[in-house]
Amino acid sequence: MSSKNTVRRALVGLTAGVALAIAVPLAASAHVTVNPNQAEPGSYSAVVFRVPNESETASTVKLEVTLPTDTPFTSVRYEPIPGWTTTIVRSTLPAPVEVAGNTISEAATSIIWEAEPGAGIAQGQFQNMTVSLGPVPDVGSILLPAVQTYDDGEVAEWTATPDEVAADDTLDPAPVLYVNDAPPADEHSGSHATDTTDHDTTVTAAAPADPQAGVSLGLSIAALVIAALAAVLAAFGLARRPRKA
Repeated sequence: MSSKNTVRRALVGLTAGVALAIAVPLAASAHVTVNPNQAEPGSYSAVVFRVPNESETASTVKLEVTLPTDTPFTSVRYEPIPGWTTTIVRSTLPAPVEVAGNTISEAATSIIWEAEPGAGIAQGQFQNMTVSLGPVPDVGSILLPAVQTYDDGEVAEWTATPDEVAADDTLDPAPVLYVNDAPPADEHSGSHATDTTDHDTTVTAAAPADPQAGVSLGLSIAALVIAALAAVLAAFGLARRPRKA
């Protein structure tokens, strides 16, 4: 085999390996999230469910987010999205709950977004879905399980609790809104989004990207590229070594 063929094959193999290594962390980071993921107890907060499309062949056409029934929100409102129908489902609670001095037996228990034909979230796209929730209960955190449906029938269930994900990292994590608990170091997603004065007006805070996560990913990619180049040079050097008689 010629030295050119040896180097060519080494390049092809290493390029594929680097692409796969980079794609894995990027794919793992693409899941349904709530941003900001922190809110003050008693506040009325605007939060955004960020929904990325992870399929290479299908579009996301539905998202259903389950709301808590033991600490329900008495006010749930949504921002309209062109091409999508939003439904707030109200149900009888398993047991009456006292909220702000009032006993309630019915509350919003889920929010459903459904795309009209041709308006789904396509490959390489994401959609922000904004809602106002309040008053935020005085608890540690609030689990907001989400079920994402594609137009080919595939369903992604983002429903695992943080403890379940810690025990099995193959599970799909549910969005979590942290109230009194501090979010994990790798889950900070911006400042609080609250309105403590006017219950009919909600202020939305921007959710900047996590710079620490970006730096970590950049360093990982740089390390992979350097390692690949080193391997290519080593292969080239090996191919140029004179053959023994």
